[in-house]
Amino acid sequence: MEPYESVDFYRLDDLLTEEQRLIRQTVRDFVDEKFMPGIEQHFMDGTFPSEVIPMLGELGLLGASLEGYGCAGLDSISYGLILQELERGDSGLRSFASVQGGLVMYPIHRFGTEAQRKKYLPKLASGEFIGCFGLTEPDHGSNPSGMITRAVDDGDSYILDGNKMWITNGSVADVAVVWAKLDGEIRGFIVEKGTPGFSATIQGGKFSLRASVTSELHFQECRIPKGNILPEVEGLKGPLSCLTQARYGIAWGALGSAMACFDCARKYAVSRIQFDKPIASFQLVQAKLAEMLTEITKGQLIALRLGQLKDEKKMTPQQVSLAKRNNVHIALQIARTARDVLGANGITHEYPVGRHMLNLESVYTYEGTHDIHTLILGHAVTGIAAYS
Repeated sequence: MEPYESVDFYRLDDLLTEEQRLIRQTVRDFVDEKFMPGIEQHFMDGTFPSEVIPMLGELGLLGASLEGYGCAGLDSISYGLILQELERGDSGLRSFASVQGGLVMYPIHRFGTEAQRKKYLPKLASGEFIGCFGLTEPDHGSNPSGMITRAVDDGDSYILDGNKMWITNGSVADVAVVWAKLDGEIRGFIVEKGTPGFSATIQGGKFSLRASVTSELHFQECRIPKGNILPEVEGLKGPLSCLTQARYGIAWGALGSAMACFDCARKYAVSRIQFDKPIASFQLVQAKLAEMLTEITKGQLIALRLGQLKDEKKMTPQQVSLAKRNNVHIALQIARTARDVLGANGITHEYPVGRHMLNLESVYTYEGTHDIHTLILGHAVTGIAAYS
C-alpha cells in the first residue's frame, strides 16, 4: 500500500507548533507500523487488537490532555490530532482511547477524590487498567435522565441494580464509571471488575465497529464501598460533561476517517484505467474528489478553532455539538462517495473505505445522534428546547 498522504489544502500545518506536528507524526507512524497491518483481519474476526494497549500507554496517548498522575498534559489541539490519527486507522482504536481518556479518566480526574485519582489514573494512563463508561441503558439512550439503574445507601456501602448497554470495553474493563440514581439524583460510581453482582456480556452481531469490544453491563445487588462514589458532581451535568470531552475528540477523529477515505479514493482514481485513461480524468470523478476535499477542509477549520476555544476555556457544549454533527456527517458522506469511486473494489477488505463507512454509521449515532445534536443547535439559536 502506498504511504498515506494527509490533506492540508489550506496550509493549516502552518498554524501548528513544531511539537504538535511531531506528536501527530509519532502517532501516524505508530498507526502505520503497529496497527494497520492487522486491522482488516481484526475487523473481519470481530476482535480488538489488545496488543496495542500498552503501546498507547507508552506513547502517552491515554488521557493525553489531563495533567498529572502519569498523564501527558497536552494541549487540546495535540489531543485532537492524536485522535485524528487513531481514527485514520480505525474508529475502534479511537473509540478505545476516547473512552479511556474522556469518559473514564476525565470524570475521575475532575470529580473524584485524591485517593481515587492516585489509585486509578496512573494505571489507566499506562494501559495497565482498561476502563468503561456506563450511561446508556437498553431503554434510555438519547434520554439519559430517564435511566432506571439505581443506587441505594446501605450504611458503609452502596448497592447498585440495573443494566447498561452499548458499552465500549465493557467486558474487558478493569474499572467502570457507572451513572445511577441515588435518592433520585444522578451520581457517578467507580465499580471494579470482580465486584460481586457486577457482570458484563459481549454484544455481538455487529457490522460496524467490529474491531471494538461492545458490551452490556449488569448490576444485581452489586455492593460497592462508600469511597467509590464520585463526590464532586451531582445530576446530569456529570455524565454530559464527560460526553462533551468525548465529542470533542470525535470531531477530530472523524476527520481521520474522512482523510483516509479521500486519500484512498484519489490514489485509486489516478491509477484505475477505464476507456484507456485514468478515471480521475473524468469530470464526475473530479467533482466527487473536489467535494470531498472541500468538506474535509471545512471540518479541519472547525476542529482547529474548537481546539483553540477549548484551551482558552471558552468552548461551549453547543460548539462541540456543531463540530461533532458536521464532521461525522461529512466523514460518512465522504466514505460513501469514496466507496462509489472504487466501484466494486470498494466493498472489499483490500481497501479501507468500506470498513470506515461501516464504522461511521455507529459514530453518526453514538455520543449523541445526529438528530439530537441538530436539536441542541436549534435550542441554541432559538432559545426553545424541542427535545420532547
